[in-house]
Amino acid sequence: MSTSNPAPPLALPPASPHWAVIFTSQRTQVDEPGYAQAAGEMMRLAQLQPGFLGAESARGSDGLGITVSYWRSEEAIRAWKGVADHLAVQRMGRERWYSAYTLRVARVERSYTLETSPRTGLEEGR
Repeated sequence: MSTSNPAPPLALPPASPHWAVIFTSQRTQVDEPGYAQAAGEMMRLAQLQPGFLGAESARGSDGLGITVSYWRSEEAIRAWKGVADHLAVQRMGRERWYSAYTLRVARVERSYTLETSPRTGLEEGR
C-alpha cells in the first residue's frame, strides 16, 4: 500500500485512553488531483482542531484505503465532523470519490509500538 496524504507513516501513540476514527474506503477513478488536494487540506485542517492527536493513512493500487485519526475525546471528534470545510469534502466524497466507505469510532484503551532503530537496527518497544 502507498500513503495518500502528507501524514507520517505511523502516528506517535498518544496516551491512552483516547479515541480512533477508522475510515475505510474504496476510491473511484474520478478526479484524482482534486481528491489528493482535498485529502491534504483535510489533514492540514484536522491538525488545527482541538483534541487531534495524529493520523495514519494508506491506499492500495486497487483503491482500497484506510485512514485512522486519533482524538482526545468524543467531543473533539464531533466538533471535527461539524467543521464546514470538512462537511463540504464529505459531500464530495459521497458524490465523486468513493464507491463505498465505512467509518468506525473506537475507544483505544492501550497501544503498543515496535520500531527498529535506524542507527542500530535493533528493535525498540514503546
